[in-house]
Amino acid sequence: MTGNITFTMIKPAAVAEGHLGPIINMISEKGFRITALKMLQLTRNDAEKFYEIHKERPFYHDLVDFMSSGPIVAAVLEKENAVEDYRKLIGATDPSKAEDGTIRKLFANSVQKNAVHGSDSDENANIEADFFFSRRERF
Repeated sequence: MTGNITFTMIKPAAVAEGHLGPIINMISEKGFRITALKMLQLTRNDAEKFYEIHKERPFYHDLVDFMSSGPIVAAVLEKENAVEDYRKLIGATDPSKAEDGTIRKLFANSVQKNAVHGSDSDENANIEADFFFSRRERF
């Protein structure tokens, strides 16, 4: 059974380059309802905790540095089959391999600076949404 929420972060490079509006517009146009939204800058500790699953990977420290380098926008999105549909919308992690018209194809600079994060499972969508938002911040 699929869930009806997913979590996304618009990453520092995409925010700095002015892609926030177009990305949110693409999300809305694909039928997602934004149920929580905030802009903030992750501390190094926040980024380490959020990406802890990748701690043993060689890219972990660069990822933490990048994700704490500037403001991000975090959001909870609602739609039937949210995780799968959002993963289709954002495209492959490597923007050179992403399908035309996807967020990462349009706005990403590289694998690491790939414009957005998207939950990879219903379970992680809930964990990630809870990391950033209390229940009273969701509508």
